[in-house]
Amino acid sequence: MRRREFISILGAAVLPIAARAQQPQKSHRLALVHSGIPANKLTEAAGPFWVRRFFEELRRFGYAEGTNLIVERFSAEGRTDRFAAVAEAVVNSSPDVIVSNFNALVKALMKATTTIPIVGLTGEPVSDGLVSNLARPGGNLTGASISAGVAMGAKRLQYLKEALPNAAKVGFLSGSRAEVERSGVTLWTKIIADVNEAQLRGAFAEMADQHIDAALISETGSFLAQRGLIVELAAVHRLPMIYPYRDFVEVGGLMAYAPDLGELAKRMASDVDQIFSGTKPGDIPFFLPTKFDLVINLRTAKTLGLTIAPSLLDFASEMIE
Repeated sequence: MRRREFISILGAAVLPIAARAQQPQKSHRLALVHSGIPANKLTEAAGPFWVRRFFEELRRFGYAEGTNLIVERFSAEGRTDRFAAVAEAVVNSSPDVIVSNFNALVKALMKATTTIPIVGLTGEPVSDGLVSNLARPGGNLTGASISAGVAMGAKRLQYLKEALPNAAKVGFLSGSRAEVERSGVTLWTKIIADVNEAQLRGAFAEMADQHIDAALISETGSFLAQRGLIVELAAVHRLPMIYPYRDFVEVGGLMAYAPDLGELAKRMASDVDQIFSGTKPGDIPFFLPTKFDLVINLRTAKTLGLTIAPSLLDFASEMIE
């Protein structure tokens, strides 16, 4: 392809978004709901990686909070017993679109409303009964999935063992028995249904008593909300861990293997834009991840006295030094 032809095609692809961003738009109401992250942390400046990228992408589509976008934020603060009450509060706020994470919370929102569009960042959407068809979800839900099936748990375990070939006993912190069954790995397991400081401190103490050499942690959003404490406890116990999100590595965790949350956040912002423009959520295909990142914190590896194998470093998408 000639350079001039390529520029013309690229310009045609970019123009609709740029043109739309320049046009005056009516104000839209968005409810942002999280299972664990405090509501005041769900921002482009302070939020988890996917939230930051989501707002960044919304601005590319021409939506800016304080001008043509009103955002109300809600959180269950890691308490599953609050999901129904939070869902009711969200629906009573009458947003144009609800954006949420975590299958159980999305289910609570779907029970509370069958008419307000929901864009979810979920686990497996079909097997967990959120939708029956990825191409045409139907109903009032669409979104993006962080799930790549049992392969993710197996790959995380593989990379952890490559980083620590002498690890004899590996542990798994999980939010539920169902997560353990879906993980695809058989390990010493600690289930924490309600993730809080006391439960986490107890879990790390128990892993120390069990002489756990390394550990994985599940994708539950409540663990993400406690990422600072989890990474701190891993450092105190000198326990190498692999995480399901890069957010853990950004605050000092050893390594993460995860879907590219930037890709998923961009897709969710596109879903919101389409819904604002009149498309029914049930007509928007549910998105599955296509890109995956291995992120390694070399400072943490040095603190733990680990020498990461060159083959693993070569494979890494990003290294924090």
